[in-house]
Amino acid sequence: MTTMTEASVREFKMPDVGEGLTEAEILKWYVQPGDTVTDGQVVCEVETAKAAVELPIPYDGVVRDLHFPEGTTVDVGTAIIAVDVGGGAAPAPAAAQPAAAQAAAAAPAEEPKAAGSGRQPVLVGYGVATSSTRRRPRKGPEVPVQQASTAIQTELNGHAPTAPAAPAPAAPAAPAGTDRPLAKPPVRKLAKDLGVDLTTVVPTGPDGIITREDVHAAVAAAVPAAPEPSVASAPAADRPTPASYDTTRETRIPVKGVRKATAAAMVGSAFTAPHVTEFVTVDVTRTMKLVEELKADKEFAGLRVNPLLLIAKALLVAIRRNPDVNASWDEAAQEIVVKHYVNLGIAAATPRGLIVPNIKDAHAKTLPQLAESLGELVSTARDGKTSPAAMQGGTVTITNVGVFGVDTGTPILNPGESAILAVGAIKPQPWVHKGKVKPRQVTTLALSFDHRLVDGELGSKVLADVAAILEQPKRLITWA
Repeated sequence: MTTMTEASVREFKMPDVGEGLTEAEILKWYVQPGDTVTDGQVVCEVETAKAAVELPIPYDGVVRDLHFPEGTTVDVGTAIIAVDVGGGAAPAPAAAQPAAAQAAAAAPAEEPKAAGSGRQPVLVGYGVATSSTRRRPRKGPEVPVQQASTAIQTELNGHAPTAPAAPAPAAPAAPAGTDRPLAKPPVRKLAKDLGVDLTTVVPTGPDGIITREDVHAAVAAAVPAAPEPSVASAPAADRPTPASYDTTRETRIPVKGVRKATAAAMVGSAFTAPHVTEFVTVDVTRTMKLVEELKADKEFAGLRVNPLLLIAKALLVAIRRNPDVNASWDEAAQEIVVKHYVNLGIAAATPRGLIVPNIKDAHAKTLPQLAESLGELVSTARDGKTSPAAMQGGTVTITNVGVFGVDTGTPILNPGESAILAVGAIKPQPWVHKGKVKPRQVTTLALSFDHRLVDGELGSKVLADVAAILEQPKRLITWA
C-alpha cells in the first residue's frame, strides 16, 4: 500500500533543454537532501552538447533525494531529483546504495542503458518524449529468440549460421499490415548503426517496446555464430598490442558536452559541404583610425568598440550587395534556401569549448545596436551562460583568429551555414601607399563557403566587398 509520504514525492526529470538533445551532464547541485525548495528555484546546473543551463524546480517542497552525483551524464526524461511536496522531512540517504540503483528505483519505467554503450550527440532532431500516454502493445506474433538471431545472422553475413544440430527455421517474414516495431529514436539509431533489423528483435520493454539491451542482445547472439578465421587463427604475437598509457606523463580528458558536439559538428560539416577558401590581404589603416574616433563618440559611450564591430558591419553590407551568399542547402528537397535576414554568428572560445552564438536580425541593427549586441554576446559566452536558442538559426559566421596573433586560417563552416569569415591579426607591415612603401595596418581575411550554393564568382565578390569597405570605411555610407 502506498503511504501518504510516498504519494507526496514528486520526481523531477531531466528536461530537453537543447531542442532535441538526448542527454545532459550534471555540473553542479545547488541543493542537498533536506533543503527546502520553492517553485522556480534553480536546483542544479547541467551541460548539454550546446551550453550550460540552470534548471529550476517546478514545485514547492523538501528535497528528498538527489539521484545522480555531479559529473554524471543523464538521459533526457530520467528522474534526477525527488522532492516531497507534502512537507515531510527528507530521510537520510542510503550511503551504500549506488546512484544508478537510486535512479532505477526512482524511475522504474525508464529504459535502462546498456553497459558500455555510448550515445552519439545530436544537434537537432529528436529527444525523449515526456508524454504520459501509454503506448499500445505490439500486434502480431512475437518472433522467437532463435529465429531472431538467425535472421540477424543472415542479414549481417549474407547466409544462415551453421548449427551443430538440425538448422533452425528461417525467421518468417513480417506479415503485411504488421505495425512498425516500437522503439525510441535513440534505439532506432543504435539498431541502424549496428545493422540490426528491428522487425527481427524480440522486445522486452513495457508494452512491447524494444530497448537498447534488446538490440545489443540480438547482436551478441549473432556474433558468436559468425566465425572470423583470419582473426581467430592469427597468432597472438601478430595481433596489435593496446597502446600503453603512462598516468604520470599523460592525461586523458573525456570528450563530452559542448566539446563533443563541436567535434561531431565539424566532422559532419567538413565531409558534407564542399569547402572553398579564398584569401585577401588588405590595408585597414583607415578602419583602425575610425575605430579610435568611434570610441570618443558619445553615441558609443559605454559600448564595446573594436575592429570586430566594423568588420561585422562590412560583412553585413557585403551580404546586402550579394544576397545569394546568405543561404543554406536543403538536401532533402534539393533546394537552395536564400535567407532574407542575417543571424550573424560570432565564434567564441570558452572553457567548455568552441561555441557560435549569433546576433538575431543583425542586418537590421544600427552600428551602436550592433556594438551593444556584440558586447552582450561576448560577455555571456565568457560567463558560460549562452543559451541554446542563442546558438540556433545562424546564417553566416565570423571567427576572429587574429586575437591569438594568427595571420589567417581556413575556417570550417558552421553546420547549416553558407559562409564563414576568418579575420587575421592586424599589425604594421610595409605597404605600398600612394606610390611609396610605408608602414600600414594590414590584415588577411579568409572566406570559406559551401561550393554547392556559392560559386567562385559570388564568394570572390563578397570577400572583395568586405576588403574594400575595410580599406575605405566611407563605403559603409556610399554602399548602404
